[in-house]
Amino acid sequence: MVLPIVSSLNDSPFEKAILLLSGLTLLLIVSLFLGHSANAQSNKQEKPNFIIIFVDDQGYQDLGCYGASDIKTPRIDRMAKEGMLFTDFYSQTVCGPSRAALMTGSYPLRVATERNRIDVHPYLHTNEITIAEILKEVGYSTAAFGKWDLAGHTQDSSRYTRTLLPTYQGFDTFFGTPSSNDNRVHLLRDDTLIEMFADMSQLTRRYTDEVIQFIKDSKESPFFVYIAHTMPHIRLEASKPFAGKSERGIYGDIIEEIDWNVGRILDALRNEGLDQSTYVIYTSDNGPWYLGRSRGHLERAIGPGAEEHGGLANPLRGAKTSVWEGGLRVPFIARAPGRIPEGKVCHEIASTMDMLPTIASLARTSAPEDRVIDGHDISDLIHGIPRATSPTEAFFYYQRTQVQAVRVENWKLHIPREADKKWGQYSKAEDDIAIERPQLYNLAEDIGETTDRANEHPDIVAQLMDHVEWARKDIGDYDRIGENARFFDPEPRRPDIKNGERF
Repeated sequence: MVLPIVSSLNDSPFEKAILLLSGLTLLLIVSLFLGHSANAQSNKQEKPNFIIIFVDDQGYQDLGCYGASDIKTPRIDRMAKEGMLFTDFYSQTVCGPSRAALMTGSYPLRVATERNRIDVHPYLHTNEITIAEILKEVGYSTAAFGKWDLAGHTQDSSRYTRTLLPTYQGFDTFFGTPSSNDNRVHLLRDDTLIEMFADMSQLTRRYTDEVIQFIKDSKESPFFVYIAHTMPHIRLEASKPFAGKSERGIYGDIIEEIDWNVGRILDALRNEGLDQSTYVIYTSDNGPWYLGRSRGHLERAIGPGAEEHGGLANPLRGAKTSVWEGGLRVPFIARAPGRIPEGKVCHEIASTMDMLPTIASLARTSAPEDRVIDGHDISDLIHGIPRATSPTEAFFYYQRTQVQAVRVENWKLHIPREADKKWGQYSKAEDDIAIERPQLYNLAEDIGETTDRANEHPDIVAQLMDHVEWARKDIGDYDRIGENARFFDPEPRRPDIKNGERF
């Protein structure tokens, strides 16, 4: 930039001095402005954006990149090619607990609930610290879209605790439903009901529309978007452009529609120049519905063809509600061009609980230090650092309030338990069984959990049982309160344990 410091050689010495000082002042102002702009840009680059796409009840094998041949998912498959795919990533067995684990970085049984109530789907206490609250403290704009399920769960999304909605848990804005879509969906804007009996076939597109608009409105500051799709939780409804188009019935139609809308989000990031400054994560809250033995109940709610509404967890055993691998092991893809290497596959253990400490680290802040956080910073895994290993020593499989299995490295131990009288109808008969003695499986050799190796490795059984006893003591179990379980209200702690009940 050339500045007219001296306008003429014939100017007087006084005029030359004034002009010189003016030019120097202007140079200083420009320099300060450019320096400020550079610092602002640097700060923006230091604080990347985050988008978590959290689908509902999607099976492990229901994406092309995970082996599906009858469901077309080109945009998500491309996302995997441009980023990192995890093969051993875990959530929880059902909807609400998975969301509690994701938001707080902790096992659901450790998480505090309103009035200490115990429920299948937690009433997340406002004194819990969510990912959104951590990021807001360091300048992030935050938004939640879709299914919340942490303020009360009813089949028609009509009853919930208003003060536990996302806008009371760290999110600047919320558009979605407080609960599930078993029968119908009512939509809220922040904490206000704005629409009853929403057309469920339009929800995937409408949530995505909101995400794209938020990206455009928030691109000048770092942002965090949590989009929790209502689908493919039953009941399923696809929009006209996708209905009847897949080779897997209505379930496949839904996944292909989600795929198309994931592509819309990625396109929006490119169009707004945010592609390389945004981490996009795709995962599911648990495994798929198995609708075989519960078909009669579901046909009354859905109509004929209810079986088409369920996904596939192949080659895993089990499905949603169970602690077999098919209940908790889910797809996980992370993409951030220039930050995450392309086309990598990670076989290390990780879980939704790792998202809070990982995102906190990437945003140059930290997870809460005044409470036990079970998740770990897995940014080395996501970034493909050579020889990086999982920081998870043991992963515990809880079915609601009961610990039922543990995994350490490739060994998984199921501990004795009764058959599931309440939710067993959502499992195949051969999976809804009582386990009378510990069963040990090598998941590296036997991903389908078919061959019990407990008799061959009593030492490994003993080691894993030690981990289970630690979890029972520290996190809790159906018949005991964990030493580091959190309670913020004066009501009796865990009323369900009075009679040693499994909930």
